[in-house]
Amino acid sequence: QDAFVAFHVDKVLVSKYLKLLQIGELAPDQPSIEPTKNEMLVKDFRELRAAVERMGLLEPNQLFFFLHLAHILLLDTAAWLILFYFGTSLMPFIVSLVVLTISQVQASWLQHDLGHLSVFRKTKWNHLLHKFVMCHLIGASAKWWTLLHSRHHAKPNCFQKDPDIDMHPFLFTLGTKLSVELGIKKKKYMPYNHQHRYFFITLPPLLFPTYFHCHTFYIAYTKGYWVDLAWMLTFYIRFFFTYGSLLEIKSLLAYYFIFRMLESSWFVWVSQMNHIPMDIYYDTNLDWVSTQLQATCNVEQSLFNDWFTGHLNFQIEHHLFPTMPRHNYWKVAPLVKSLCARHGLEYQCKPLLTAFADIVHSLKNSGDLWLDAYLHK
Repeated sequence: QDAFVAFHVDKVLVSKYLKLLQIGELAPDQPSIEPTKNEMLVKDFRELRAAVERMGLLEPNQLFFFLHLAHILLLDTAAWLILFYFGTSLMPFIVSLVVLTISQVQASWLQHDLGHLSVFRKTKWNHLLHKFVMCHLIGASAKWWTLLHSRHHAKPNCFQKDPDIDMHPFLFTLGTKLSVELGIKKKKYMPYNHQHRYFFITLPPLLFPTYFHCHTFYIAYTKGYWVDLAWMLTFYIRFFFTYGSLLEIKSLLAYYFIFRMLESSWFVWVSQMNHIPMDIYYDTNLDWVSTQLQATCNVEQSLFNDWFTGHLNFQIEHHLFPTMPRHNYWKVAPLVKSLCARHGLEYQCKPLLTAFADIVHSLKNSGDLWLDAYLHK
């Protein structure tokens, strides 16, 4: 199926594992596509996928990724050198924090590429560098990320299947239909009618320093990701040894927590701008293209937007072709737009600040819908 093709680079290898699960073949007179899926759209997308492969758009430009890694390492080193050469007074402290935050966020975009196997042709090299970037440079588990992110890509914005929207209903109420449903059931875990306000002081600044921090270690430990845990420890040893030689313990802990908050804020605004304003509901078993399009939108292209978002401004193309190297998204975008126009699918693309504002607007709308349903007798 299209999801299988989209996720796997070495299809011959992974097909060997599927043979153990085979229970039979469809009879010749049986349909190969379920009635909830658009057969013509599936056919046209598979033709597009074949054209993309012929055009070489799934082939990575390794110089692009090398230069990206180089600028991450330079920034990471510069953050420490600023404190080393200019001291630990307020101004060098702030500048160093900003530089390290940029390095960390750009590393998170690179680990995303590696996790999707889009940097090297060989899977093992993607996995190895993924551990270096995610575990050693960032301090989180690569396998933990892959476990959660693969589920997100398979069923984006599908409640109880996409872990990225697990914040519903305990912290936020998401989506119009789910919000009304929650209100009708008279359920209230938070003052949802104010969620567009408390969003600013909860999810963006606190996701990394609190939930992700604990969850990555919890999953790595409970699932026995011992190699990842060893790699992760090298980050903390390196960080506290190098920065601990320059900062007192209180300043060191403040430095660590502040850069995690800044990193978290940057990441949340970028990662949620493409999904939270879109349709969020239960899985309705649509075809691959329809599933991705109803849950994703794009942000306008510019050199800054590409760098700032790690090319996640091309979220539609990324979700349709998750193993495609990000430097090729702009090349396939016109073909995807044409496919959407042919089948009457909405291809949303908006300015960056509008995309940020839409997160808040969608949260306010969901909260208002919940309140109306909750108060309705």
